[in-house]
Amino acid sequence: MDWKLLTKADYVTTSWSGGTTTQLAIAPEGAVYADRDFLWRLSSATVELDHSDFTPLPDYNRFLSVLEGGIQLKIDADEPVPVSPGKVVAFDGGVPVESWGQCVDFNLMVRKGKAQGAVSVLSNTHTHSGTWSPGPGDLAIYCAAGSVRLPEYGLEAQAGQTLLCLGFEDGPVKLVCEAGLVMLASIREA
Repeated sequence: MDWKLLTKADYVTTSWSGGTTTQLAIAPEGAVYADRDFLWRLSSATVELDHSDFTPLPDYNRFLSVLEGGIQLKIDADEPVPVSPGKVVAFDGGVPVESWGQCVDFNLMVRKGKAQGAVSVLSNTHTHSGTWSPGPGDLAIYCAAGSVRLPEYGLEAQAGQTLLCLGFEDGPVKLVCEAGLVMLASIREA
């Protein structure tokens, strides 16, 4: 159960018709998003179009939050809902999804029937200490702004960096956040 720090040098950025997507982490190691053979994937996309359609991913459940800006999401036949920083929306990757607005988002995809995921947001304007109790599985802490420290592991992530732990056993994780926006993702195999 080792934590590691991922930086921009570890990420993979690709272009799509509406902007760019940066893959922050993927499992299993060596999986390729385009092959749709991954268990889970964390990414952040820059949406530059005023209107776009999401790529259908029928084998995955998705968790999406906005880091900057704001969008309206129309999921399947539902009415559009606003998504702003701090809100997480979960949806089936196989249903039609449209968005309006420009943003930078955070996205977790987990393979249906093989894994379960959760995303939560820690946002503060000052120093915050607390604990996160995600349970066993794979954990990722993405620092969108400010910084986050894991004092018991001697690790710190600055804006744009990710702390990743594959095979976390269980128990609380102590966090110290300095005036920032931090995304907490947990993935457990089904």
